[in-house]
Amino acid sequence: MNRQPNHRLTVGKIAAVLAIISLVLSETRAADLSPSGVEFFEQKIRPVLVKHCYECHSAESNNVKGGLLLDTRAAVLAGGESGLIVVPRKIDESPILDALRYESFEMPPAGKLPDRVIADFEQWIKMGAPDPRDGEVVRPEAPKIDFDAAREFWSFKPPTQHEAPDVSDTKFVTKPHDAFVLAKLDEAGLQPNDKADRRTLARRLHLTLLGIPPTPEELDAFMSDPSSNSFEAMVDRVLASPHFGERLARHWLDLSRYAEDQAHIVGSNGSLLYPNAYLYRDWVIQAFNDDMPYDDFVRLQLAADLIAPEEKSQHVALGFVGLGPKYYRRNDPEVMADEWENHVDTVSRGLLGLTVACARCHDHKYDPIPTTDYYALAGVFASTTMFNRPLDDKKEKNKNGEAKKPVDAIHIVIEATPTDLNVQIRGDVKNKGEVVQRGFPQILSADLPAKFKDGSGRRELAEQIVRRDNPLTARVIVNRVWGMLVGKPIVRTPSNFGTLGEPPTHPNLLDDLSVRFMENGWSIKWLCREIVLSSTWQQSSDLNNAAQGTDPANRLLSRMNRRRLDVESWRDSILLSAGRLDRTVGGKSIDPTDPKETRRTVYSKVSRLDLNPILAMFDFPDPNVHSGRRVETTTPLQKMFVLNSPFMVAQVDALSERCLAAAGDDPGRVNWACQTLFGREPTTEERELVLEFLGEQDEKHAERWKQYAQVLLASNELLMID
Repeated sequence: MNRQPNHRLTVGKIAAVLAIISLVLSETRAADLSPSGVEFFEQKIRPVLVKHCYECHSAESNNVKGGLLLDTRAAVLAGGESGLIVVPRKIDESPILDALRYESFEMPPAGKLPDRVIADFEQWIKMGAPDPRDGEVVRPEAPKIDFDAAREFWSFKPPTQHEAPDVSDTKFVTKPHDAFVLAKLDEAGLQPNDKADRRTLARRLHLTLLGIPPTPEELDAFMSDPSSNSFEAMVDRVLASPHFGERLARHWLDLSRYAEDQAHIVGSNGSLLYPNAYLYRDWVIQAFNDDMPYDDFVRLQLAADLIAPEEKSQHVALGFVGLGPKYYRRNDPEVMADEWENHVDTVSRGLLGLTVACARCHDHKYDPIPTTDYYALAGVFASTTMFNRPLDDKKEKNKNGEAKKPVDAIHIVIEATPTDLNVQIRGDVKNKGEVVQRGFPQILSADLPAKFKDGSGRRELAEQIVRRDNPLTARVIVNRVWGMLVGKPIVRTPSNFGTLGEPPTHPNLLDDLSVRFMENGWSIKWLCREIVLSSTWQQSSDLNNAAQGTDPANRLLSRMNRRRLDVESWRDSILLSAGRLDRTVGGKSIDPTDPKETRRTVYSKVSRLDLNPILAMFDFPDPNVHSGRRVETTTPLQKMFVLNSPFMVAQVDALSERCLAAAGDDPGRVNWACQTLFGREPTTEERELVLEFLGEQDEKHAERWKQYAQVLLASNELLMID
């Protein structure tokens, strides 16, 4: 009964307040539009806005920047996506001045305006920002993405199997993809190279798939095998080797930005360490050795705890997510937003070849990925938390069940409260837009439910990525494996299959091989075998003038690409040559610069804070971010390392001792050295030069052998895959 009077009183108060506000605003506007104020605006402000700002900030603009319009008074006072830009009479609260001074945004972008013009804007704001322009804020709608049209782009069409084209030489076609290669060569009037010799093929195979050359015994057995399928048998032996998984794993660890610490220091404890991160590395190695189907390989790394909750040994796979960079000031909104971006970037570029993270602040400029798609994926990782699972139930745990000490913890991820994120306008966590339900990019979701409802959505994300009709997943991994084996991928931008990426040199080959890869159980070993048994892969790397003139970059594959070993294969080959390589598979991390450390380089400790010097010197990627390809540099420091480092000195000593013990005289020792390091006999010229250098058996003889051993280990022939 008492509510009615209170209600009328409230309405009355509101009406009075609105009346006062209306009066104040009308008086303010009248003051702002005094003749002198209008004259100042028309002479000093409007011409600058028209000349320097309307192109990007008016209703007539084809692409309004930052949601900011400057063509009416109402638009100026409304501001843009980043908030208000003009507050009348308050120059310290008017960000437009910071932009004009180039202290924040730099506007106009073509060049800073003269100081006198900036002073005019200061005076204008002090006057109350007089502006006679009428009209409402008319924001042009952002252009909508035509997903049907976008799906006509080559990478968004599901791969299909193609009929082999007619070619000039059917004998060259030993595998289906050879026909696609030869057809391109026929069009260009080129011929493929002859097959490489058997020694070259054996070294190429071992270095490519195992990261170490064949031993003299392995090479002799192959060279003396007269059977027609001797190379095929060698391929099978190599694929069955436990070192195959080590080689493939290192490439995958680049993609997943594997590391064992964080790039910041916490208090007096140093960098945040993950002493058991190696367990994820071991899991990846074993998965490749077991030829785990690639679709399962992806599923487990995103959602092992949901797919196989009782198989705790598989949960180590979650290191793909759980070992990513974590930033200082945990739970700070800006920090967590950066972590989610890192996860989105790794998953989208690594598995899908899409730069989805480019849509964090605005719709993707080139690909059909709206900002809402970015936040749909980011919400999956916002709904996931990190958990230090105890390695042993007997170890001390916190009240929530986590291991108290990092040394006792399978660092993994588990479900958190399902969280749908707001769009963060312009990437600003404080400037929230619409809420976006967790889901998959729309361009890849035709005729499928694009929204996730099962917990965090990690399981649904994994299933969407590896479904057979996803146009990208098989193509991306096939392209990566092709690049690893052939030296250059079919799509030269292996982590960007979008508009700014390079188109495939052989699109039908990529499609056909991708379909057959899926049909053969997503088997990485099948894929490797299919490629290395082809005539394309077995060509020599010899140069010929015709191909060099027509196709200098070898995009048409008229020869095999000669290439340099990565740091892991190079260091391992040196250790093998010195007779010191420890082939033990799996285990904790090592320091590869330690002269006494002889384990394979894949087991090197990887630090985000302080990358090991030998890794950094020889082009190892930054473990803070996804790396789709390694760069190659040649620097003086690399040569200095070869000449002076304690590691190299130790291997030189070991190799020279092996050489001296290998035979009773220098000619036999020189033969043994060339066979061991290069898999061949020395040429007559080499033998004569070396024997002349080694000289007599005097007190300096052993020292000269050390010098020769260093030349062998520093040689290009040891560094290159022919």
